[in-house]
Amino acid sequence: MPEGQFKEGIAGDRLSPEKYAENFSDLHPPLDRHEALVEADRCYFCYDAPCMNACPTSIDIPLFIRQIATGNPLGSAKTIFDQNILGGMCARVCPTETLCEEVCVREVAEGKPVQIGRLQRYATDVAMAMDKQFYKRAQPTGRKIAVVGAGPAGLACAHRLARYGHDVTILEARPKAGGLNEYGIAAYKSTDDFAQAEVDYVTAIGGIDLVEGKALGRDYFLPDLVKTYDAVFLGMGLGGINGLRVEGEDADGVVNAVEFIATLRQAEDFSDLPVGRRVVVIGGGMTAIDAAVQSKLLGAEEVTICYRRGKEHMNASEFEQDLATSKGVVIRHWLQPKRVVVQFGKAAGIELEYTELVDGKLVGTGETVHIEADQIFKAIGQTFDLSSLNSTGSTVRLEGGKIAVDAEGRTSLPKVWAGGDCVGVGEDLTVSAVAQGRDAAESIHRALAAVAAAPVAVSA
Repeated sequence: MPEGQFKEGIAGDRLSPEKYAENFSDLHPPLDRHEALVEADRCYFCYDAPCMNACPTSIDIPLFIRQIATGNPLGSAKTIFDQNILGGMCARVCPTETLCEEVCVREVAEGKPVQIGRLQRYATDVAMAMDKQFYKRAQPTGRKIAVVGAGPAGLACAHRLARYGHDVTILEARPKAGGLNEYGIAAYKSTDDFAQAEVDYVTAIGGIDLVEGKALGRDYFLPDLVKTYDAVFLGMGLGGINGLRVEGEDADGVVNAVEFIATLRQAEDFSDLPVGRRVVVIGGGMTAIDAAVQSKLLGAEEVTICYRRGKEHMNASEFEQDLATSKGVVIRHWLQPKRVVVQFGKAAGIELEYTELVDGKLVGTGETVHIEADQIFKAIGQTFDLSSLNSTGSTVRLEGGKIAVDAEGRTSLPKVWAGGDCVGVGEDLTVSAVAQGRDAAESIHRALAAVAAAPVAVSA
C-alpha cells in the first residue's frame, strides 16, 4: 500500500477492541457436529444432483453430505478434496447462493436450501484440524514444473502435479502465498489466518517448493522458465486496476479498493487503519461490497456504493448486496463518476451523472448529483498486467486482454499452460480458478507422460 494513502480520515481507536472483534468475527460461524447432522439430514440426495452440476469443480455434493449424515466427516472431506483441494476456503467464500444452493431442490420447493457451503466447511475443517492427509505423493518422476503464482489456481495445479510425483516450484511475487485468498477476501469471511493454514495443508503433500517474493518479469523471465522446466503454469492473477478516468482521480483519499482490502487483511490492529467519515465506493462487484462493508465495520459514519447500472446488473450476488445494506451501506444505482471534488489536494466529494439504457446502450442523462466524501474507493474491476509478459519478449497469445487458452489450459506457447483470473475463460471465482489449475495439471501430466512414452529415434 502506498505510504500515506490512509493518513486522512477518522483517527484510530474509533471502536473498542471488543467491537472490532465482533465486527470482524466469522460471517457464517461453523456448524458443530449436531448442527451438521441435522442440516445434512435435510438433503434429498437427488439422483440427478442439480447442485453437483452447478459446482465448477464438480464435487459429488450428495455423497459428501450423506457421509456427514452417517457420521463420517473424514470420508466427506476426502470426497470434497478429490475434486477441490481448496475446498475449505471455497466453503467460506464461494457464492453458493448463486451456485449449488440456488439449484437445491429444497430452495426451489421451500425457499430454504440445504446449507451446502457450511456443510462443506464442517467436513474440511474436521480433516484439517486433524491434519488428515488423504493423498500420498507418487514416486518421483524427475520432471520439474514451474508454477507462477501461489493463488488458488497455482496451488491447485501444484498439488495435483505433486500427487503424480512431479517436482513443483511455485514462484510467488508477494511475501505470502495464497493470492486473493490471502489478500483479496474480506476479513470476516476468512478468520484465524485460515488462508495460510490452507497453504500449509496443501503443500504438506511434499514435492512443492514455495519461493516467495519473486515476480515474473522482474526476478525471472518466461523464456528462462521454459528452458529450465519441463512445463510452466501461469496463474499470476490480475495485477492491474481500472481507473475512474475522471478529473481529480489522483487526489489524496482516492484509493484502490483491492489495495485497501489487502492492507486490511494484513493488519494486526484494526484501530491502526484510518477510514473516512463519509466513504463512497464506485463499482458493483464483490470487491465493491467488501470494501464498503469493511469501511462500515471500521467505523465509517456514512458509506455509499454507486453503480452505473441497475441492481439486477450488479456482479455482486443479491445475498452480498443484502449483507451490505444490513450493515448500513447505502447502494445507489444508475450513477457514473464525472469528477472528484478536490479541496486543498484532498478528496472532498464526488460528482456523479445519472445514467440510463437507450437501445441497450448505457448513456449519461446530463443530470448530476454531488455526494460528500473524504474517501473514495475505486472498485470497477481489475486488468491483467501485461508488463510481466511483455518484458520477456514472449509470444503468448492474448484474447480480450488476458491469456488465451484452449479447453485444457494450454497457451499458444509449447510447454506453457495458464489458469485463474489471468485467462479469459470462466468466472472470476476462487472455485473456478481451482478447477482450471486442477485441470491444467491433468493436461500437463498427460503431456509429460506422452513425451516419456514416445519412442526414441536410433541413428544408423
